[in-house]
Amino acid sequence: MPPSDTKVAGKGLGSLPDDDDRGVPSVESVMQPDAFTMFSRRVIGHRSFMVAAIIMITLIIVALFAPVLAPHDPLGQDLDRRLMPPVWNEAGSWTHPLGTDMMGRDYLSRLIYGARVSLIIGFSAMMISGVLGTVMGVCAGYFGGKVDMVITFLLTTRLTLPVIMVALALVAVVGGSLNTVILVLGFLLWDRFTVVMRSATMQIRNLDYIRAANAIGCSTRRIIFSEIMPNVLGSLLVIATFEIAHSILLEAALSFLGLGVQPPTPSWGLMVSEGKDYMLFDPYLVMLPGFAIFLLVLAINLLGDGARDILAPENRN
Repeated sequence: MPPSDTKVAGKGLGSLPDDDDRGVPSVESVMQPDAFTMFSRRVIGHRSFMVAAIIMITLIIVALFAPVLAPHDPLGQDLDRRLMPPVWNEAGSWTHPLGTDMMGRDYLSRLIYGARVSLIIGFSAMMISGVLGTVMGVCAGYFGGKVDMVITFLLTTRLTLPVIMVALALVAVVGGSLNTVILVLGFLLWDRFTVVMRSATMQIRNLDYIRAANAIGCSTRRIIFSEIMPNVLGSLLVIATFEIAHSILLEAALSFLGLGVQPPTPSWGLMVSEGKDYMLFDPYLVMLPGFAIFLLVLAINLLGDGARDILAPENRN
């Protein structure tokens, strides 16, 4: 028998050369990617999330560096240059690339500063409503009983009140301003946080690791902050993105009606309101801030949808 045949026969039919003999690493020797790598792949592979993230980062940079990027003072008036058309019009000028409004103010500068107003209101109102709604929802879901009954009653009462009507009434009584809009929206938009956090907390409060924490004598505060909150964080982030978009739309509606941010503060909703009388002859006065609102809200909603897909348990492998 040839030497090669003897070698194979010595190993037997079930003892063919393994991966190491062939110079190829075995399956067991291949390391699985860590959690951060897998998460990064999910984020990069989600196209709509990446597009929305690019748009949001761009708008945030524009808002942060508005004094540097704005070519003119957004409040500076020049009646000799009122209603100048954008640069793509034959009568347009690169001095005012997006034209001017009825007071001669540079429209590009007002759009850039308007991003600041929308983002400040959106994030600030979300923070206020998020804290209120999360505390109420987690308490209702974890403690149950009378605590749940009281919070559910408050939630039901809040859901019977139309947000826009209550906001209009409150702003009309108190007076429109940036701080007033933030506080009114913050104290009106906590219901979604409460509903989602209550449901998520009720789903996990009877799981084994929560019972184990109770069995070893962990305090209620530690259980809530160390065991419950990390597991409801995904749902909280998704709701937060939608509430930011909701706050921005409500601010635009209030400003359009003259009860939100007051002139001459550059607000996209206020800019639409001021340009509506000229929209037949100068449609850019309405279209430009309207498109800015659309783009920002679309990006935030896509971020929320993408975060929901990325953080879903079935997509973690």
